[in-house]
Amino acid sequence: MKFLRSIGALVLVAATVFAGGFLPAYADAARIKDIASLQAGRDNQLIGYGLVVGLQGSGDSLRSSPFTEQSMRAMLQNLGISTQGSQSNAKNLAAVMVTATLPPFASPGSRIDVNVSSLGDATSLRGGTLVMTSLSGADGQIYAVAQGAVIVSGFTAQGQAATLTEGITTSGRVPNGAIIERELPSHFKDSVNLVLQLRNADFSTAVRMADAVNTFAGQRYGGPIAEARDSQEVIVQKPKVADLTRLMAEIENLVVETDTPAKVVINERTGTIVIGADVKVSRVAVSYGTLTVQVTETPQIVQPEPFSRGVTAVQPETDIMAMKEGGPVAIVEGPDLRTLVAGLNNIGVKPDGIIAILQGIKSAGALQAELVLQ
Repeated sequence: MKFLRSIGALVLVAATVFAGGFLPAYADAARIKDIASLQAGRDNQLIGYGLVVGLQGSGDSLRSSPFTEQSMRAMLQNLGISTQGSQSNAKNLAAVMVTATLPPFASPGSRIDVNVSSLGDATSLRGGTLVMTSLSGADGQIYAVAQGAVIVSGFTAQGQAATLTEGITTSGRVPNGAIIERELPSHFKDSVNLVLQLRNADFSTAVRMADAVNTFAGQRYGGPIAEARDSQEVIVQKPKVADLTRLMAEIENLVVETDTPAKVVINERTGTIVIGADVKVSRVAVSYGTLTVQVTETPQIVQPEPFSRGVTAVQPETDIMAMKEGGPVAIVEGPDLRTLVAGLNNIGVKPDGIIAILQGIKSAGALQAELVLQ
């Protein structure tokens, strides 16, 4: 794959490369469960406020974070310990926000992971333990309770004159740290239809999904049951003799040929370029050149003559050199992804130059795709 070596950070995602060539078109086929989700089976976000204790002097400063001290006093009072008239300067606890995602159809007693993030001026949550924290949903109801040891991937090493930090030390995870206490209200079994939502909205994919379901239903139930409502939703009516759970299990494994719009995604910060498989470029001539200016300062020390009353002086000396590198004019025409990448490589520029070229081609109206800048 020579055209991949010279392009540097150019990333090709939409087209799959295998054994020196591209896979055929049917490689874009995918199961319905991989390209769509059930509307009745969506996730729900949970949030809570808690305390992490057991830190080794890396917690909140109680004077700088008064809410941490208030939370500590409230917790101790709930445990029957009076804290009136006492002050604490301990830095072994930190106030944190706890977040989690409640999966669909989760039952009471099952466990989920939680994320813990510092709220105050704590420098690290490493070695801490999250005390019992209730997690609420958007409706204000408590759905889970979290507690456990916080796992932090980052670390900090500090001395008198230097500090070394790697990763994030003020956030961590508690694997399986929350127990679900309340079941989400669900009427899945009572539904009369299934609503499938495409993760990437596309009319062609939605119609193909409905056709695949109707082909299966015609053989199994004797008639069509699916209809594409728009580019994102496909409605599947429940047959009278079908069980909804079994029907969903059968439908989600059907294979559909997916379709995606032509896009070019550019991240100028990292120099990453992602070109979709359907991107095409009309015939256009491209030339790329760069101007480099180098300024060198070499000050000279000038000494006075012997027995004179002069003083040592510094005489500035500046050398300016300009270099202009111009590439050949290349004809770029991309009826497919392979030809487009080969044409860009013929110009012989780095990824930042390719970004500028793609933007210019788009401005010229020759890029038959959507250009997304990140």
